Order: sequence, then structure tokens, then C-alpha cells
Amino acid sequence: MALGLRSIGQVLAVLKPDFDDISISKIRFLEAEGLISPERAPSGYRRYSDSDIERLRYILDVQKNYYLPLKVIREHLDMMDRGQHPPNLGPAPDEAPELEAADPAEELTPHPRPPRRAIRVTRRELLEVSGLSEAALTELEKHQLVIPRRGTIYYGRDALTVAVVARKLAGYGMDARHLRVVKQSAEREVGLIEQAIAPHLRRNPAARALPAEVMQLVLHAHAAIMRSQLTQ
Repeated sequence: MALGLRSIGQVLAVLKPDFDDISISKIRFLEAEGLISPERAPSGYRRYSDSDIERLRYILDVQKNYYLPLKVIREHLDMMDRGQHPPNLGPAPDEAPELEAADPAEELTPHPRPPRRAIRVTRRELLEVSGLSEAALTELEKHQLVIPRRGTIYYGRDALTVAVVARKLAGYGMDARHLRVVKQSAEREVGLIEQAIAPHLRRNPAARALPAEVMQLVLHAHAAIMRSQLTQ
């Protein structure tokens, strides 16, 4: 083996600590999609350089933390191949600030949020990015926990988030049946909020942003109540 080149098994060992859902089949999938191009030894085996591994690391990172579809990742890689820097994606969506704040009043004051990058992935990409099995995704769809965007065959950010969470919860013995209960609870909460704020909206027809602000406040309360229950 040439100096500095690794086998696919060695690449898997290098990346596994940071990306627990990485597999040989996923690395081969990314190669089939043209995102990486490892060398081939005379025997036909793949041989990966350090730059191949860093390319893989970038792909896996933006999939895991930003849920970018392969089309967008390919555009970023093309920019990198031209010597340009890929777009600055900012903090990862999952990097939410801690809810315990030094000043609770400041923490609970609604602030405008920057627009989030739109996500549009195919079913195949959803499976690859989330790490779900076909059977697990079918079960989520059966309970309407993961559904395509209205009128399309593509999945959005919320569907991808539920898919990723479902895959991680599976490690704790939770499946679509448990998430269905969460969905039912969320539907009841939304109905309660809509009923509670209806008089306010009738008095303030221009306050279209209020439901989003109310939902954010309820989410803060929900998280705090869950934490208090878990620590009792």
C-alpha cells in the first residue's frame, strides 16, 4: 500500500469516533454519488488519501449537523475543488442555547431569528442522512410522523429532524409507537394554545407573529417542566 493511503476499513476506524452511523456501505454510496474518488490499487481495492478522509469528514459533518442534501453538498465540494471556501453555515441547528439563563426575563423575551436554510431531500437522501432503515422509515410514515412536504415527494427539515431523532431513540428502545404518543400530545398542546390565544387574535388581527412567539414560550416551559420531572 502506498505511503499515506488507507483501506476503506481503516477509514471507517478513523471516522467512527466522530460519526457513529458511518458504515462501509455509506462510504461506497458517497463514492457512487461522485462525492469522493479514492484511488484504486492494481488489485481493485479502494485506497484513501488524507484529503479523501477530510473530504469525507466534511460531507458527514454537514449531513449530520446541517442536514444538507447531496445536491448542495456537491456544490460545496465543487467550490472547494476550485480553491474557494464553501458557504459559512453558522451554528449547527442542533446547537441550541441552554435554557438556563442568568436573566430569565432576557431568556424568555422573544427575539427575531435569522431565516434557516431550507431543506429538501429525497427519500433516498433522507435514509442516508438519518441512518434509518427502510423498515423504520416506513413505520414512521405509517404513523404520519414523517411526511413529505405538501404536494411534493420531497422531505423538509422537520421530517429529517424526526427521522434523525427516531434513529437515535431506537438505541434506547423507543420506536414509532412511542413517538406517536409524543405526536398526539403535541397536537393536543397546539389545539390548547390556539384556543387560548383566539380572543387575543380577534382583538389584534395584525398580530400574525404571535402564535410563533407563544409556541416558543410554551417550548421553554415544556423543556423546563420535563427537566424538573426528570430530576425529581
